[in-house]
Amino acid sequence: MAEHNHEHEHHHHEMPQKSRIEEALSKYNLEISDEEVREAVKIIIAEKVHENDNLETKKFLMGSVELTTLKTTDSDESVMAFTERVNQFDEQYPDLPHVATICVYPRFAKIVSETLEVDGVEIACVSGSFPSSQALIEVKTIETGLAVKDGATEIDMVLSVGAFLSGDYETVIDEIQQMKEACGDKKMKVILETGCLKTAANIKTASILSMYAGADYIKTSTGKLEPAATPEAAYVMCQAIKEYYDETGIQIGFKPAGGLNSVMDALIYYTIVKEVLGEKWLTNQWFRMGTSRLANMLLSEVIGEETKFF
Repeated sequence: MAEHNHEHEHHHHEMPQKSRIEEALSKYNLEISDEEVREAVKIIIAEKVHENDNLETKKFLMGSVELTTLKTTDSDESVMAFTERVNQFDEQYPDLPHVATICVYPRFAKIVSETLEVDGVEIACVSGSFPSSQALIEVKTIETGLAVKDGATEIDMVLSVGAFLSGDYETVIDEIQQMKEACGDKKMKVILETGCLKTAANIKTASILSMYAGADYIKTSTGKLEPAATPEAAYVMCQAIKEYYDETGIQIGFKPAGGLNSVMDALIYYTIVKEVLGEKWLTNQWFRMGTSRLANMLLSEVIGEETKFF
């Protein structure tokens, strides 16, 4: 009998912490099967993508690109040249939308902010021990604060995937909250690394937790692991954003990244956002694509000739 009591006390002690998160999650449909997601995506691709395969959409997509360089070989010189291309693009193609963002490692935030001359281009930094996210939270928040101080206007952090998969949602939420605090008034994207989460139910749960903890955007992948973005992951994340918006009135942005290899890939993500979230999300404020390869492909299709501008 005494033993039973002890258990009961322990259980009671655990409850308050757990129930806050459980209660938050209970408002959403997390019972989704990978099969139904695959079917839904198949239908969207078969029936809707062709409607968006036009010049206007491709121009719009150019303005949603987060031009990204996250290489081991990046240097002050290469990042400066990279940023100069964005300046030159604005002069050379004044009628086309400039990219939404330049995305770099934190150590290059200052170089980008000193070199960038185009109004309205955000400076995003991947922060918090990208891409593994396996650093002490103190290190992650310091890196984030320094990036912001040096000119980052957006921060892309990676969810603590290991903690998430072992069911430690408390740590996941706590870290996102601390990172958001380190961002001050700057926007923060939480990268789910959907390829590691495997199931639709995990992706949906991670999406809800990230938004609940303060993400301004949710992003599919780091681009450093396979598989990266997939239409199925995008569909689940957009469903989560929609349900979160219906529940709270808070609009959260969406960013597929990694594995965007063709203009058709971009059109598929655009179409998923349009079908699941609607027109309100079809601005370069709420819909972004992390890629560099794609910028040249989109430009080539828009101007009608093969070009390698970026």
